Amino acid sequence: MTEQPEESATAAAEELAARSLGLAGAVNARDLGGYRTADGRVLRTGVALRSDGLNRLTEQDLPVFAELGVRHVVDLRSLDEVREAGADQVPGLPVADISAVELSAEPLSVSAADPDGITLHHLPIFAADFDIYVALRDALADRDPVKQHALLGDGRAAQIMVGLYRWFVTDPVARQRFAAVLRLLAGPDGPPVLFHCTAGKDRTGWTAALLLTALGVDRETVYEDYLLTNVRSAAIVEHIVDSFGTRGLMADPSLLLPMFRADGDYLAAAFEEVESGWASFAEFWQQGLGLDEAVLAGLRKNLLGDEGN
Repeated sequence: MTEQPEESATAAAEELAARSLGLAGAVNARDLGGYRTADGRVLRTGVALRSDGLNRLTEQDLPVFAELGVRHVVDLRSLDEVREAGADQVPGLPVADISAVELSAEPLSVSAADPDGITLHHLPIFAADFDIYVALRDALADRDPVKQHALLGDGRAAQIMVGLYRWFVTDPVARQRFAAVLRLLAGPDGPPVLFHCTAGKDRTGWTAALLLTALGVDRETVYEDYLLTNVRSAAIVEHIVDSFGTRGLMADPSLLLPMFRADGDYLAAAFEEVESGWASFAEFWQQGLGLDEAVLAGLRKNLLGDEGN
């Protein structure tokens, strides 16, 4: 298996800028369009969109978002994350209805009254044993540097992340919810679909990796797309880490960097779990995700243009 180094993300900065959805309040919002499959077809622009949370959209972002023509928004954040950061801001949906859906521990959806409006789906994915939100909360709640190092130091933060990515594959509920996003993308009234978590990095990154792999995009490109998060989110990560130090929350805020950055080793861990549990990605697609050829055909029909287009 080929792992892509961090340098590949830097080299792709110009491509990332072109993929940006232009949302100031969602810096990692970008288009998966343009990637080429093994059979020469190209993923259409404007149909499969990945993002960080939409809870920080500005007033100026709302008309920009509306122009995207999104039909489905999928929020993969946990209930605790929504409580902490706030519900999504989705043009055309009542704030009260959004809050009722997102402040639920089970998958729920809310649709606009307008048949051409947006449907919001809350599909919370979180692992009790690898909950990044809880790890961050615990690290910041106790400002004792010894305890913080014991929790996150000596590679333990990275171990949490690797465990999380393996859990994406081994947990049946997580697999069901990732599969639900793929079904939406494959549905006759699906795209454009925007899927997101908090940072648009881990759950969003694995969803994108599943989608691109299923469509026949090569593994190197899958890693490159995953690592683009580090380019898009670099400034905000630097700001957050610096603020934890200046506010006295952590003596060594760099302990958090493994949780804030995409790392090829994390994505590799998920793919390794697929390979150890199933004979092929096609078998994982059918037996692990519970998806069939009809879903794959729907994805290809909805998302892929003709060769060279």
